[in-house]
Amino acid sequence: MQRYVHDVAFLSAGGYHHHIIALNTWESKGGSPPGPQTTGLYHVAIRYPMRAALADALRRVIDAGITIEGPSDHGVSEALYLRDPDKNGIELSWDRPKAEWPLTKDVLDMETRTLDTRELLRELTA
Repeated sequence: MQRYVHDVAFLSAGGYHHHIIALNTWESKGGSPPGPQTTGLYHVAIRYPMRAALADALRRVIDAGITIEGPSDHGVSEALYLRDPDKNGIELSWDRPKAEWPLTKDVLDMETRTLDTRELLRELTA
């Protein structure tokens, strides 16, 4: 929605001004992320309602020059993993309909395969 220099960014769900997350570096600028095996934020997950919405998010991430660390297909969901400026993990994902979830003898059979991001982007032209 809005950015103040390089210190603050305001994000919104669907452009609605009352659904805002504010990110800032007022206390963390120049600091280091927490080390392994320490408490703190592991990652924030944002779930999109449709695959096309995740594809649009991917396009915007690419356009912004942000590195995607792990495009993943978990069988039940597809996810993009990236880092914010403070190195916190961010997951952008969508869940497949439950009827499509991989089951083996009524047990959920999740896995992690590499997500084909080119194929995901085809959702934008479908």
